[in-house]
Amino acid sequence: MPESANVAVRPSLRNPKYWPMYLGLAVMVAAGRLPWTLQRAIGRGVGWVAMRLAGTRRRAAEVNLKLCFPEQDDAWRARLLRDSFDALGVGMFEFARAWWGSIDAIRPGVQIEGLEHLQQLQQQKHGVLLVSGHFMTLEMCGRLLCDHVPLAGMYRRHRNPVFEWAVKRGRLRYATHMFANEDLRGTIKHLKRGGFLWYAPDQDMRGKDTVFVPFFGHPASTITATHQLARLTGCTVVPYFHRREGGRYILKIAPPLADIPSDDVIADTTQVNAAIEDMVREAPDQYLWIHRRFKRQPGGRSEFYR
Repeated sequence: MPESANVAVRPSLRNPKYWPMYLGLAVMVAAGRLPWTLQRAIGRGVGWVAMRLAGTRRRAAEVNLKLCFPEQDDAWRARLLRDSFDALGVGMFEFARAWWGSIDAIRPGVQIEGLEHLQQLQQQKHGVLLVSGHFMTLEMCGRLLCDHVPLAGMYRRHRNPVFEWAVKRGRLRYATHMFANEDLRGTIKHLKRGGFLWYAPDQDMRGKDTVFVPFFGHPASTITATHQLARLTGCTVVPYFHRREGGRYILKIAPPLADIPSDDVIADTTQVNAAIEDMVREAPDQYLWIHRRFKRQPGGRSEFYR
């Protein structure tokens, strides 16, 4: 049974200290209802400003681009940096539109490749783990994919409880469930029942359930949840890529990764990282480069971002 989007506001969240956050959310809701062409234009302006104010995050993006594209020259990487911040600015409006706006004007231009892979698995009532990366189009394309298959999501709780409440409520307008990353029991139950679950394992992680595997030729601390969930539930792992091309969206569903789960957690996690790397190479401007993906390295924290 789908999780209800009518998540009530807890009395504690009515405290006046949260009023500025509610004001900010009201602005986001309004921004999410602007015309799509205007959203993109304003978003690019927001990205231009963000690139000049980002400081340490801009530095992280510069380092990441140098690590991941050493074969390119400085001018190429500088253009990609600008394009990535443009996408970041537009992405803020995409998030707001996906959560609180209408996508009726966007639906006709959507192109989906490989949907038959999911439809076949759905007919078989087989659980599916859709693996993707942190692209700026993730929320919009998640909502668009939900027009075709019932999709749940996995996420990390936000530190601000008001934003956590608002975003979860927005996502549940189209997703069947939202599982916090610590809700392993709920996630396993969902997959065993034949549910579809989206998640992105491409962020620097720490803890016993991580391994160092290559990402663009460098060791990257990566969560092993793909291997573990496939092993525990028997679900099928399917790479899922999405990008924006002008004002329309392209969603690509790849064939299932038939070798997962294997007996080798390193091999499985390496295969997932390789799939995400292929996605990034197809649309590098829309990837979240401001994340310090190589912060942890074998033997301790890296010196890359200093």
